[in-house]
Amino acid sequence: MTDQRTTREAERETEDEEDEEQRRQRDADETRRCPECGGDLVEDEEHGETVCSECGLVVEENGIDRGPEWRAFNSHEQDQKSRVGAPTTNMMHDKGLSTNIGWQDKDAYGNSLSGRQRRKMQRLRKWNERFRTRNSKERNLKQALGEIERMASAMGLPENVRETASVIYRRALSEDLLPGRSIEGVATSALYAAARQANTPRSLDEVASVSRVERDEIARTYRYVARELSLEVAPTDPASYVPRFCSELELTEEVERRARELLSAADDAGITSGKSPVGLAAAAVYAAALLANERVTQSEVSDVASISEVTIRNRYHEILEAGGETGVEA
Repeated sequence: MTDQRTTREAERETEDEEDEEQRRQRDADETRRCPECGGDLVEDEEHGETVCSECGLVVEENGIDRGPEWRAFNSHEQDQKSRVGAPTTNMMHDKGLSTNIGWQDKDAYGNSLSGRQRRKMQRLRKWNERFRTRNSKERNLKQALGEIERMASAMGLPENVRETASVIYRRALSEDLLPGRSIEGVATSALYAAARQANTPRSLDEVASVSRVERDEIARTYRYVARELSLEVAPTDPASYVPRFCSELELTEEVERRARELLSAADDAGITSGKSPVGLAAAAVYAAALLANERVTQSEVSDVASISEVTIRNRYHEILEAGGETGVEA
């Protein structure tokens, strides 16, 4: 008896839910019908009105135009003439929603302010800055995002990497992962993880060269943040370093193509496992340059890749053997 009663109650609840859904659908249909003749309602965007297509009754007027304010004849003009302001961004602690008081002591007409007005504007700037960071969390975020922007600019990382790094740091801050760790360390590890996720990786040595913390702390903090936030970071592909190395060494596209082929052959041969991707990429670029008769020294490749010449020599012969290239002298 209890099971039958439970089944009947479940069926009644299902029927009630279906009736509620039908009522909502019917109400939505009625709102799109003319209250006089029952005809379909259409929106007249030119006049900002909602009218009946059958009898012409104006149901609503003074509608909101959510489109651009001016006519645009191409996509560039459409972007320039949009009503909205700058897009929100995670790279600023307030997401770019606050306002700033300009540093120029001039009025709207370009005239210099008087001494009294300049002092007043200076006080307003000071209080405006204080209001933008009202608590310790916002101050922490402002400092960290500024650090991410500085390091990303120094390493030439694109905007999508900076945005991703900002999101990772915000998650670490909200998950309370910062106690016991420096702001610079977590910010650097977030940028390192973001660069790997975006397939524009930088080695730990490169990151450490622009960071204010040591390499070991960056690696330790990165492992902790990646584990606690469950970041999906795939192993770095050595081929992702090749375009940057070739560009900095001013090598041709043929060298880049041959370096990718050598790395692919090395991967198929199973000699890349457990080895530094930066070292493999540097050795592949050096070997490809020799195969293409574009002389480049091990010292030049070492400086670009921030690794030792010994590493290049150790990987160089292995990559050539895996690629079936023999008889090439360094």
